[in-house]
Amino acid sequence: MVSIDDCIALCGLDREKIQAIAEHEHIPEVAAAALASYLLHREGGVAKIKEMMSDDLKEALAEGRNERASELLMALREFLEQWHSVH
Repeated sequence: MVSIDDCIALCGLDREKIQAIAEHEHIPEVAAAALASYLLHREGGVAKIKEMMSDDLKEALAEGRNERASELLMALREFLEQWHSVH
């Protein structure tokens, strides 16, 4: 049986980024991992993931969820460091 950890490991992102995608799209983590894998292999996909994570960050700040905003900011920074130069 394939676990959620296996799916996340195969998609190319870590759990924090998958959780941000899942939160943004209102889908389970396993579906978010599949979406991330798809987007990372398509033109403009990295920009789409950046947009999702930025939207989540803005929403958390607007709602005063500062701890979540901090987590999302770190995840976004790590994502950009990893993927900005790739695509």
